Amino acid sequence: MSLTNAQKKQYRLIGHSLNPVVMIAGNGLTEAVLTEIDRALEDHELIKVRISITDRDVRSALITEISKVMKSETVQVIGKVALFYRAALEPNPKLSNLLR
Repeated sequence: MSLTNAQKKQYRLIGHSLNPVVMIAGNGLTEAVLTEIDRALEDHELIKVRISITDRDVRSALITEISKVMKSETVQVIGKVALFYRAALEPNPKLSNLLR
């Protein structure tokens, strides 16, 4: 599931106005955090995640791991905020950030 450059550009425009729905602190990726990311991706399809870890390499590794575990695409990373996309199985027009 690879996004085209046009799709990434469109999703970045939509993601600009979004607020982070999940925040990861020093505990890293716990089961609860992964469950919340999965729920948010299923509901909203396009989400922002804030990773409040100062080490860039650890932050980059976490972003890669989230993409791999959640089977999502990393659309954009700016500082400590990453934008993820995963198509919902049954998109809800009231919740999806792409359909509103």
